[in-house]
Amino acid sequence: MIRILVADDDQGLRLSVKSALTSTGRYQVEEAFDGINALEKIKAEGAAFDVAILDVDMPRMNGLEALKQIKEFNPGAVVIMMTAFASIDHAVQAVKDGAYNYLSKPVNGDDLIALVDRAVAAQTLISNVAFSAPVLMEEGRKFIGQNTQMKKVFNVIHRLSKVDTPVLIRGASGTGKELVARAIHFNSARKDGKFVAINCSAIPENLFESELFGHEKGSFTGADQRKIGKFQYAEGGTLFLDEVGDMPVLMQVKLLRVLQEKMFVPVGANREISTNVRIIAATNRPLEDMMKAGTFREDLFYRLNVIPIFLPSLVDRKDDVDHLINMFIRKFNQSHGKRITAVSADAMAVLKKYDWPGNIRELENVIEHSFVMEASNVLTISSLPEVVLNATGTTLPEILSGAPALPVGGPSIPATTMLPVRALMDDEMDDAVTDDDDLGDAETMEPGLGGGALDFNAQKEAFEKEFIMKALKMFKGRINQTALHANIPKKTLLRKIEKYGIVAKDFSQQ
Repeated sequence: MIRILVADDDQGLRLSVKSALTSTGRYQVEEAFDGINALEKIKAEGAAFDVAILDVDMPRMNGLEALKQIKEFNPGAVVIMMTAFASIDHAVQAVKDGAYNYLSKPVNGDDLIALVDRAVAAQTLISNVAFSAPVLMEEGRKFIGQNTQMKKVFNVIHRLSKVDTPVLIRGASGTGKELVARAIHFNSARKDGKFVAINCSAIPENLFESELFGHEKGSFTGADQRKIGKFQYAEGGTLFLDEVGDMPVLMQVKLLRVLQEKMFVPVGANREISTNVRIIAATNRPLEDMMKAGTFREDLFYRLNVIPIFLPSLVDRKDDVDHLINMFIRKFNQSHGKRITAVSADAMAVLKKYDWPGNIRELENVIEHSFVMEASNVLTISSLPEVVLNATGTTLPEILSGAPALPVGGPSIPATTMLPVRALMDDEMDDAVTDDDDLGDAETMEPGLGGGALDFNAQKEAFEKEFIMKALKMFKGRINQTALHANIPKKTLLRKIEKYGIVAKDFSQQ
């Protein structure tokens, strides 16, 4: 549950704020009677508080001073100011100093809850951005920030959100460029405005100008009504230009003019429209090479490249793979209603060996795929996609080691040793057993397995029948689902069902 600290010298106001927030069932609220008391509680419990709500005017230490010291202690803390009408200017200054936003007294319960919800969502975005490992460049040098990764990311986002200059986010596809852009927007002064994303590589060249700037009715064939463009739609907010390297050269000229003049002209119009939009651009293209080739304008590059952010590829930071997996497992446990607690050691080894050409996005897709395929509460190697297994040179018969599972936000659970089901189901494997096979000292062996005779074929058929019946029961008699999840070729499954006289429909209601 999210923990909130409310600091105000008015006990009645503290009580009303606490009642409003706790009524949602999402928040746990504690109280402080002034700035010093709030600071003491925050320092005593480290980063235990997610949100601090401070009154501007308090004895001993006011809210503005408490804000500065809280931010020094924990840059990731979300701080909301409460103020009377007479000190609105102080609250605005507090936002510039790092407060998320402010509320005017008397505090409206619904407005308070809505603001806290938005603040927590904005903080969550930054937490997710940390997994993208953004690097801010300043005068050609990497901005290192504080000691921990999270403090570094909070400082990067804090710097970017307090200015209105363009940002250029660079990195390979799937590294989280749009996530970084959203984190900047929703933690900036424009957070109450729209965040409008447009993919430059997905727009036909002849419609590009209309898409960005809009058009008048009848301005070209098919323009049967007036349309506003993305610049006008995003007014007061942020326009995210994804894959800006794919923008046609002619449109680059027009975009540069908008960035310089803060004005644009819709297609077919004879009037200029002013614009107040922050531009965040992203690309995975080598813009320096494109400038040399004349396919990307140098003046536009320097206009966009005021504050560049670089996102490294996942292959360069494989030590972060297990942390990313933790995050995705928590996410999919919630969205899929499952309780995955661990990843088997063999599966984790394969995931760390893979090169991840699709970066974080591909890793997320692989974990979700494993969630769908896995029947236990441990992600095993058999639930990984074939493309990952093939790329790492992994075959299922080689991984029957029964290695312990690696915990993911929970206790370690041993991974069940998996039988090579596909091999057992292949009739061709029967010929692999010959009279010359070394079966060990027969005199020391048990007279039978499971109480039956010591006969390989009989035991194999008994296992096959029992396995198929359990699988059909688990998937309600659905042939396709059973074949997919039990790793049995559909033709083999149908043949075995007929061989053992099993009726799949009998399991549909079990």
